[in-house]
Amino acid sequence: MVHRNKKMSIIKRISESEYVRSAIEDKADLSAFKEKPSIRVTLGVSAICFSYIIAWPAITALGALAIYLKRPLLVAIGGPLLYGLSHLVFLLGMYLAGYNYTKIFLRWATRVAVEKWVSKNT
Repeated sequence: MVHRNKKMSIIKRISESEYVRSAIEDKADLSAFKEKPSIRVTLGVSAICFSYIIAWPAITALGALAIYLKRPLLVAIGGPLLYGLSHLVFLLGMYLAGYNYTKIFLRWATRVAVEKWVSKNT
């Protein structure tokens, strides 16, 4: 019972924060994404997607290649470099996509997550 009360206390504190409250009251949605995006936004979202491709899938392929060639340094050095590159590409994508789209998406995600969490735990 103590565990449930503590959990409810955490949910209540999160739900009462100004950011969460405004996202729920405004019924934050993704309607802004219905508009045709600019080339810059399209490039930004594409860069974000590409960053996921060059992260773990590329590192996994590099690891398989390192095993096949019996060159462990290939993945020991190349893995962190690829991972760092994926972060830089992700940041470039976020910059190109712009603050407004990021803000809209995060408000929507916050509203959905908190509403699901509250309904599941009440």
